[in-house]
Amino acid sequence: MSTKDLMNDLKPIAVNTRADLVEVQLREYLDKKGLKAGDVLPTEMDLSEALGVSRNVLREGLSRLRMLGLIESKKKRGMVLTSPDILGSFERVLNPQLMDTSTLKNLFELRLVLESGLADLLFLRKTDADIKELEAIIKKEKSGDNDVFRVNSEIAFHGKLYEITGNDTLKRFQIMLMPVFDYVLKNENRSIKSNVSHTDLVRILKEGTKEDFVLAMREHLRPHYENLSK
Repeated sequence: MSTKDLMNDLKPIAVNTRADLVEVQLREYLDKKGLKAGDVLPTEMDLSEALGVSRNVLREGLSRLRMLGLIESKKKRGMVLTSPDILGSFERVLNPQLMDTSTLKNLFELRLVLESGLADLLFLRKTDADIKELEAIIKKEKSGDNDVFRVNSEIAFHGKLYEITGNDTLKRFQIMLMPVFDYVLKNENRSIKSNVSHTDLVRILKEGTKEDFVLAMREHLRPHYENLSK
């Protein structure tokens, strides 16, 4: 592709180091003042005067904070600090087509660590309705045996476990980590078998203890852990 063609598709980017400094100064100001979500920031005029920069430069710095979800504009209030969506940016860039094998492997390891530690929240918040839904997922598992069906069953079962925790951040993480299931399918060693099935996990969740579940989940994930060392 020629430079001329690129220029038709991309706009030149102006380097503005002053905007970088504005962003840093504003972050330091927020920390120094101990401001929290809901607090109102000074006006653009006051900020630009205090920082010794033009309104355009200030707005560039502020736009970066908006992009991170740190501030928003409110009618009759001005600029207000907000509680940032910590996973928002991660969700936008988590495209499996853009990830290399190393990144997918790292994400899969993250999934293993998360699932190994779900027991406390599961036993704290599980309901009879949750158990019945897990049992229904298992029943469907037995009606199919191809790879696509197996992956979908894994997503459904483990996704339900994340849902039972009642932790919104965990649930969103699980959705974001879905691309790793394709990675697992391509790299799993089917000669390594676990002694704990989804049925066993549900039985323990229904009748056992969280200590039993921790051990069972570890055994359930053991083939994946062993595959990591190869």
